[in-house]
Amino acid sequence: MKKVITFGEIMLRLSPQGFLRFSQANSFDVVYGGGESNVAVSLANYGIPVDFVTRLPQNDIGQCAMMEMRKRGVGVDKIVWGGDRLGIYFLETGAVSRGSKVVYDRAHSSMANIQSGMIDWDAVFEGAHWFHWTGITPAISKGAAEACLEAVEVASSKGITISTDLNYRAKLWKYCNERQREAIMTELTSHCDIILGNEEDAEMHFGIKPQGINVQTEGHNVKAEAFLSVCQQMMEKFPKAQKVITTLRGSLSASHNTWAGVLYDGEKMYESRQYQITHIVDRVGGGDSFMGGLIYGLITYPNDNQKALDFAVAASCLKHTIKGDANLVTIAEVEKLMGGDASGRVAR
Repeated sequence: MKKVITFGEIMLRLSPQGFLRFSQANSFDVVYGGGESNVAVSLANYGIPVDFVTRLPQNDIGQCAMMEMRKRGVGVDKIVWGGDRLGIYFLETGAVSRGSKVVYDRAHSSMANIQSGMIDWDAVFEGAHWFHWTGITPAISKGAAEACLEAVEVASSKGITISTDLNYRAKLWKYCNERQREAIMTELTSHCDIILGNEEDAEMHFGIKPQGINVQTEGHNVKAEAFLSVCQQMMEKFPKAQKVITTLRGSLSASHNTWAGVLYDGEKMYESRQYQITHIVDRVGGGDSFMGGLIYGLITYPNDNQKALDFAVAASCLKHTIKGDANLVTIAEVEKLMGGDASGRVAR
C-alpha cells in the first residue's frame, strides 16, 4: 500500500455551541484540525498508511493535538517538538443568509516559528510514495514556506508524487507582498504532479481567471466547462502537473450549497454529478475531505480518473454532515452515495 506524507499546522478550534454568535457564547466546543491533518485523517479512515508532519509545543495542548491524530490512525512519529504554543482558530458557524466567521490566533505558534533544517526530510520520506502540502503552510510564515520548499525539493528528487491544495487565505499572508507571494507559490507549485484549487485560488495566487465568465455573478449556475480554461492555463504554467482539479461550490446560502468537481488531465475534462447539500452541519474541512478522497481515489483507481473524482466529491459531500474539521466517513458510506443512495435511512 502506498504511504502518504502530509505537512502543515494542526490547530485548536474553538466554536460556540450550535449556531451561537461569539458574543453569545459562554463556552466553546473543542476540536483539533488543519488542512493537512484533515487530509491525513481521511486517508487513515480509508486504510491508506499516512504520516502527519508538523511542529508542536511540548506541553499538554500539543500532546492533545498529537493524540487526536494518533487515535485516528495517523502516524505521528515524524512530528518535531518545540516552540511555545499551538495555533488557535475561532469559528462562528453561520446559517441561512449569515455566513460563518473565522478568527485566527496563530501568530508565533510552534509551526509559525519553524525554520529550515528542523525536519530531516530524507528520514520522513523513507518508504513514502506521495507527499501533500497546501497553500496554507507557506502562508503562515517565511520559515514555514522555506520548510515546505525543502520538503517538495527532497520529495521531487526522490520521484515521490506531490500534490497541493492551493488554499488561498487572505488573512494569513502577512509577511510578504503580493508579488513575493506569487513567487513563493509558483516555486512550490512547480514541483507538483496534482494541483487542486478553485477559481479564487488560481486568480489570487497566479492571476489566472476563467475565460468568458464571471464566477461571482453566475453563482451556483456556473457550468464545469467554464473552468476548462483555468485548468489549461494552470497546466501551461506548471508543465510537471499531470492533473488539475477544481471543486465547484454553489452557495445558495450558508445552509444550502451545491457541490461538484472537475478533473483535467491535459486531454480530457472529467465532471462529477452535482450534489444538493440542503442542510450543512459543518462545511469547514470540505475541501480537505475532497483532497483526501481524491488522493485515495487516484491511488486506488490509478487508471480511472472519473471514479477517483466521483469518490472525492461524494466523500466531501458527506463531510458537510459531520461536525468538526475532519471527515470521519467510511469507504462503504462513500460508495453508497456514489451508487445513488442519498436517502439517509437508518442502517439496522
